Amino acid sequence: MFTRLSIPTPFQVGPVNAYLAGRTLVDPGPGSEEAWAALLDGLEARGLGPTDVEQVLVTHPHPDHFGLASRLREEGARVVASPTTAEVIADFGARLDYEQSYFVDMFERHGMARETAETVTDLPEVFLKVAPGVETDRRLEDGETVEVADTGVTAEAVQGHAPGETIFTFETDAELRAIVGDHVLADITPNPLLQPPVPEESASGAGASAPIHGERPRVLPAFNRSLATLRDREFDRFLPGHREEIPNPTERIDQILDAHEERTENVKEIVADGPTTAVEVMEELFNDLPATEYFSGMSEAVGHLDVLDERGEVDAREQGGVVVWEVAA
Repeated sequence: MFTRLSIPTPFQVGPVNAYLAGRTLVDPGPGSEEAWAALLDGLEARGLGPTDVEQVLVTHPHPDHFGLASRLREEGARVVASPTTAEVIADFGARLDYEQSYFVDMFERHGMARETAETVTDLPEVFLKVAPGVETDRRLEDGETVEVADTGVTAEAVQGHAPGETIFTFETDAELRAIVGDHVLADITPNPLLQPPVPEESASGAGASAPIHGERPRVLPAFNRSLATLRDREFDRFLPGHREEIPNPTERIDQILDAHEERTENVKEIVADGPTTAVEVMEELFNDLPATEYFSGMSEAVGHLDVLDERGEVDAREQGGVVVWEVAA
């Protein structure tokens, strides 16, 4: 039903997969001229131009997936996304400001030098040039359907990689399939990226002025639960956001969950040596990690500590203003 278009990105992960069916495009790619040229080539090869695209579906609010939505909307397409994704992509810069204001303090509390934390959280500012804001014309709630090429496609909320993450499920050729964004990838274990607490005030729900209250989402435990739910549904095929299709979703999910569990056990062994900060866990897991990867590294470290904390296997306490983790008594 869907045809894959490979769209270049400026990111280490490489090209993003856009998916075309009829006049619907899913995840058009980053907002760069190189990506736009590749998208136009892909559309032209199928007898279409940008004005022929009637709707753009977005799986999650990362620039390599939504960046070109603004340009296609200017050409007449409507943009369709989950409510949370809609809030973020309306003003990605405001969301970035909000995250920076939270994570500088959080990383410092977890053992990182403040200057380093500021550098790490400033790095994503390069994303802004490929992430122009775009309004969403239809906000799809979990379980709602949208028509794509005369077929009903269902938006299903998942958790673990990004706020507002959605997969699009459908039946075709007697198979249950899903466009899964970056929730499941064929040969990469998706990053359970840290998220700040949900903003309580702000017209966009993501603004830098929104007060930071409440608990941050425990992303990796939620990711594991989300993956287990998908595994139990026995999909026939996944269409991921990067690289090749996944013809054996259940097997691939098992591999990811096994990898998560192995790393969780590694983190428990690190903490068993005595009071340990999340930064120290990151450094043990990833030797000589460049600063450009610190956010992903901290996401891994804190994520697995969260899993252990939920299981009651570790405890956190403050020591000299820094959070340290120990094996539970």
